[in-house]
Amino acid sequence: MKLLQEYCLCLINKQMMPTAIRVALIVGSLLFVINHGSAFLSGKMNGDRWLSVGLSYLVPYGVNIHGQFISRRRKN
Repeated sequence: MKLLQEYCLCLINKQMMPTAIRVALIVGSLLFVINHGSAFLSGKMNGDRWLSVGLSYLVPYGVNIHGQFISRRRKN
């Protein structure tokens, strides 16, 4: 439980956020184009697709923070 709490605090850690945001923007944008590009261009986006788009950005953010978190724990 303590480990999960530490990870959750890292999600808003100002030292970790810049890298995670850059990764999320790049990877999330690639995922958006791959998964939703044609629907977006043809005007067929709906609520479910937009929810999926949000996850396309949030998941890489969380994964990057997790990598930084584990790396820092191993150093200490």
